[in-house]
Formats: sequence, C-alpha cells, structure tokens
Amino acid sequence: MPLFGRSDSWSNHLLLKFANIVGAIFVMGGNVYTVISPWDVYYSGKETYFTPAPWSFFVWPLIHMLILGTCVYQFSGRGKEVIIERIGWKLPLLDFLNAMYIYSWTIQEYRYGLVFIIFAVSVVAQIYNDIKGAQLRNFCDEVFLHLPFSLYHGWTICLVFLSAFEAFGVNAVTESADPWTKTGVFLSLVVLQVVSCIHSYSAIEGDLPACLAITWYMFALVVQQTPERAGFIHYSALGSAILSLCWVMRCLVGLELKYRGRRNIFGFGPETTHLLGGHGH
Repeated sequence: MPLFGRSDSWSNHLLLKFANIVGAIFVMGGNVYTVISPWDVYYSGKETYFTPAPWSFFVWPLIHMLILGTCVYQFSGRGKEVIIERIGWKLPLLDFLNAMYIYSWTIQEYRYGLVFIIFAVSVVAQIYNDIKGAQLRNFCDEVFLHLPFSLYHGWTICLVFLSAFEAFGVNAVTESADPWTKTGVFLSLVVLQVVSCIHSYSAIEGDLPACLAITWYMFALVVQQTPERAGFIHYSALGSAILSLCWVMRCLVGLELKYRGRRNIFGFGPETTHLLGGHGH
C-alpha cells in the first residue's frame, strides 16, 4: 500500500483534516508561547510538593511535533483508516481541551486546569484505545499513531496529579509539608507506579513510551523536591523513580523477547511484532 492513496481522495473529510492540523498547530503555539512569554509559566507557576523540575515540561514539544506528523499521515490511506475513521473528531476535541488546560495553567486558574486535564486524559484514553484496536501494521503506524498518543497518555496522567496539588495543595515555597501533603504525595506516587506497571504488562513487549513518560516525570520530581525542602517526599520520589525504571526495563526485555521471536514467558498477552509495545492482540 502506498503511503498516500489516490490523488482524488485527499480531499475526503477535508473539514476534519483541517481541524486536526489547525488544532495541532494552535496547541503547539500555545506551549511555545508559555515558554517565551513574560509570564514564563514553567518557571513562575505555583510551586507544590508534586511539582517536577521545569525542564520536564519540554516533553510537550516532542509530543506535538509527533502529532504534526500524525496530521500529515492522515492523508495516507492507512492514516485515513485510523485517524479519520476511527479517531474522528476526538483529536480536535483533545486539542481544544489541551489548549484550555494550558491557558488555565498560564493564568494560574488551577482548578479549571484540573477539570480540563481530567477531560483531556479521558479523551486521550479513548484515542489510545482506538489505536490499540486498529492493530498497528507498519513503521508509520508506530511513529505517528502509537508513539505520540502513548507518550501523551502517560504524561497527562502525571499532570492530573500535579494539577490536583496545584489546585488544592499548599505552596511549597511558603509552607512546609504537613502530614496530609506527605500522604497525598506518597499515594500519588503509588498510583503512578500502578499505572506504569499496567502499561508495562499491557502486552508481552509492554508500552515503552508511556512508561518512559512516567519515569521522566518521576526523575524530574526528584530533582525539584530536594531533601532540604522535604526529605520524606524527596526519598519517596527517588524510590518511586528507581522502581519506575523496572517497568521500563520490563518493556525493553519484552521487546527483546519479541524481536527474537520467543514465546511469552511473562504470561501476559499473545506474541506481537510491534516496535514500541502496547498493542498485543
């Protein structure tokens, strides 16, 4: 099958294709603006005890660049089948929710931001399941379908917890961590570990991008939450970050087993042939 289908089919569903492109460019522009604007929200937002190092947020440009590739891929026959016919208008909806989350975060309306990111995670999960159900077939499917939305899914789950601390947690700059805050951080880390574990066992090769996104957040949290600020939180995050590496290694081992064509010794999911994991059927 050629990458791009018949020349007379590119204009089918043109409104949806246009909405996907405009939405992707708009959200990417919003993320760039938050970096270069005078507010510099990544460095001047509310500091909580679950806030990662500012550099961790530069995972957003990677995700959005990949989604721009998704927007190009939608003009191919295979891309149309998955992006247009299966995902449909959920991608423009996700762009809208993401843009509203970024805007709410920029103006420090954190409770609105929490609402928008929860809805965004819900939509990402639906797109993620749509892609899993499509059964990836080639390298372009891996790069332009699985990779961006797997990263998106793992990263936004972390942002739900961050947004909750921003909306209801104490300011780490002016207030010390009370027992409730420490308990909240610890339970959040536990939930993220469970999510990462589930991703790593979603198929024989696991779901490497989602596990990497969560691990990236964990190590950024360790860097930002120093022992001097709150020793319990720092070392809890450090232990969680080290444990999250185990799920990454589980995915890498699964990929190696898949590559060599070995049978599923882990007992989760049938044998598959995907590069990045997460789509065993």
